[in-house]
This record gives sequence, structure tokens and C-alpha cells, in this order.
Amino acid sequence: MRFHSNIGVFATGGKTSMETLQQMHAQLQEEKKEVRDGIDEAQWKCGSGESKHLQPQALYGCALLPNTRGHEMEDFHRAEFREIGHGNEIGLFGIFDSHRGPHVGREVQRRLFDNILNEGGVWFDPAGATRDGYLLTDRQLLDGLSKEVELAGCTAVTAMLFEHGARLLVANVGDSRAVLCKNGDAVQLSVDHDPGRPVERANVEMRGGVVVTLPGDVPRVDGQLAVARAFGDKSLKAHMSAKPDMEDLLVDLSCQFLILASNGLWRVISNQEAVDLVQDIMDPAEAAKALVRQARERLNDDDISCIVIRFMEV
Repeated sequence: MRFHSNIGVFATGGKTSMETLQQMHAQLQEEKKEVRDGIDEAQWKCGSGESKHLQPQALYGCALLPNTRGHEMEDFHRAEFREIGHGNEIGLFGIFDSHRGPHVGREVQRRLFDNILNEGGVWFDPAGATRDGYLLTDRQLLDGLSKEVELAGCTAVTAMLFEHGARLLVANVGDSRAVLCKNGDAVQLSVDHDPGRPVERANVEMRGGVVVTLPGDVPRVDGQLAVARAFGDKSLKAHMSAKPDMEDLLVDLSCQFLILASNGLWRVISNQEAVDLVQDIMDPAEAAKALVRQARERLNDDDISCIVIRFMEV
């Protein structure tokens, strides 16, 4: 739809204008082909796994592709099934999208789930344990950040699958997103913490900050950061939060699969497009790769990361 608003202009201009439109379309297709040909399979970070004790059974696949801008990869992930106690299995999944360097994302990847699970009430109050784990992780980061990385931060979206696979808890800060496929429909379970949203703007202003939108730009906290919640960002933390939004739901037969991804994917693919693209791909690893590849083919040069968790009755 890149040229949609100009079609009327070209149509009234006769053959020359139509030729110009065709040339522009051909150029775009050539650019996409160059992107497809340029995706180096050796750059992919991929993985997969399945639960041993959960019912319905859960399978996951992940795919991460670094940016084409020439700087270090800033996306990180966690995907595992962990046995806790006697036969208690929990699925832990997360996408961590750093900004201004990889340091904060790497630390969140390392610390967050352990902090959540070490909270005493994780089995009785998983939402409370998740909230406390997010805030503890942020405090640890702020206390340990050096002067060189005080501007660095990280968004996150996490999912925990527990109670024998019957319960799903999704949490997030920032603009990494979780989308559930439910009877073929895309249901967003996370909240995009856009500083332009009234509730986020109010939170920033209540803390003494401002939300600035320059011409041609997006709303930013204090004119700097385009998300209103994140880990790290020590220089802005007085005006923003790492408190997550959460969604707690039961996994039933209508729940087909869950997509977690960084904004490198959601910037160019809508929720329903993502669901439609991989609904018939039963292998979650192949589904994750298909989504990441599609985002790159749409000429997104950012880091792109994705986890797909498929729920299977056995």
C-alpha cells in the first residue's frame, strides 16, 4: 500500500505516469528481492523445545535476526521449560529489546525470571510475583549501571505457562508485544506503552516529566524516549516506570498459539497479519522464522525477534 495515496494522480497522467508507477513498483520488488537474497542464514539465532508434563502440551520455537545497520545485536530472548519441585513444570518465555546498547537487555535476560520465581508467592499470586520481580530487576539494574550506560534501557514482554499448562500470565513494559491466536482471531495481551497514550502521558507528567512530540516525530518522554515504561534508562527513571501491565488467562481449546515479538516485527506487521501468516504452520520454529523473514522483507532494518508457543492437545 506504499503508493496508494498517489494512484489517482498517476492514473490521470496518462501512459507516462503509469510507466512511472510500474517502474516504482518494480524497484520496490527488486529491493525486497535483494533483502531476501541478503538474509544470511548463519546470522539467525533459532531454537525450539517442548513441555514434558504440561497438558495441553506446549511447543515453542524462536527466531532472532540482527539488524542491517551495522551495530551490535540488541535483542535477547528466553525460552525454556523448567521443572520446579516435584513434577511442577513452568514455561518461561521472554523477548527483551534493548536501546542505546545491549547491556540492559542482556542483564534482564539473565535476571528477570529468577527474580520472579524467587518471590515466595509465585504459585499463589503469580501476578504479584511478576510485578515484584520486574521492579526488583529494575532496581538491581539502576544500582549497578555505570555512567557509560545510564542512557541505556530495555523493553520486555514475558509469558509464563503454569498450572499444568492451563494458565498463562503475560506481562510487558514498553512496545514489545504478545498476541494470542484465539479461534483464528488475533488478541493482543500486552499494552503498548506509547507516551502519547493519555494514561501514559498522565503517568509521566505526574512524575514531573513531559511528553514532547516534534514535527514529523513520535511522542517521547522528555523529548528522548519513545516508550513510557522500560527497564533501566536511569537518566529518565524519575519520570517513567518499569511496572508491567499484565494479563492472566486460562488456556482452553480456543487458544491455538501465542506470539511474542520485539517492535522490529510489530512495526511492519499487524496483529492479525501475523496470526494469518503462521496459522497453518504447525512447527513453531518455522512459524517464528516465517514472521521474522516477513518483517525483514518489508525492509525493516532493525533487530527482529520472535517466539511462537503453540498449544497442543495430547
